[in-house]
Amino acid sequence: MPRGDSTQTVKATLGLRQLVFDGEIGPGERLVELALVQRLGVSRTPLRLALTALEHEGLVTSLPGGGFAVRELTHAEIDDAIELRGALEGTAARFAAERLESEAELDEIRALVDRLDEVVHDPSPDAVLVYVELNEAFHAQLVALAKSEMLARELAHVTAVPFASPAAVRLSSRELLLVAQHQHRALVDAIEAADGASAESVGREHARLSRHNLDLAVEHGRLAQFPGAQLLGADVA
Repeated sequence: MPRGDSTQTVKATLGLRQLVFDGEIGPGERLVELALVQRLGVSRTPLRLALTALEHEGLVTSLPGGGFAVRELTHAEIDDAIELRGALEGTAARFAAERLESEAELDEIRALVDRLDEVVHDPSPDAVLVYVELNEAFHAQLVALAKSEMLARELAHVTAVPFASPAAVRLSSRELLLVAQHQHRALVDAIEAADGASAESVGREHARLSRHNLDLAVEHGRLAQFPGAQLLGADVA
């Protein structure tokens, strides 16, 4: 694929995903190619590739007569996505422990853990936003330490589902953030100790915090404040 086409496909995929997550195209709504081409400023081929990518992510579905529509996500589907993320991140943590060649490789992720320690004890409203950025960087570094492009691709796929990604903790309770931070440090310690089994166990459990986070959002009426909340079915809310 020529470089220009590749850039257009990335632009189309990111733009289309944002429209879906922002609720500008609702569940069940047909995606009209001509309108999207004009709105996103891309040609039809990159748009069609973007639609296929979002179908693989489970955000849109192909229609019997052709074309695509936005999907509605059930509670079971979100639970499955969270479990799959846990399995993949647990594997990433085990790979990282088994493939670590030098303690220096942990310098960046340890620095992130130290910064997260400061943020989780900061009572200011902006602290949660900073936490989200650092948390995403932590998880990206964990995947990098696993040294597996295949695993990285699969994780990117499953974390495209709303509430399954590390970013879904953004409106969580302070207590949940403290638990998550304890697990961050435990993950890094297990990797440094080359304890793949412990690293994998913590990684799996860590992902399940996303489920608790979803339950809290529903309980406190904060669901609508999350990106992609418009895709969630009535059985979630």
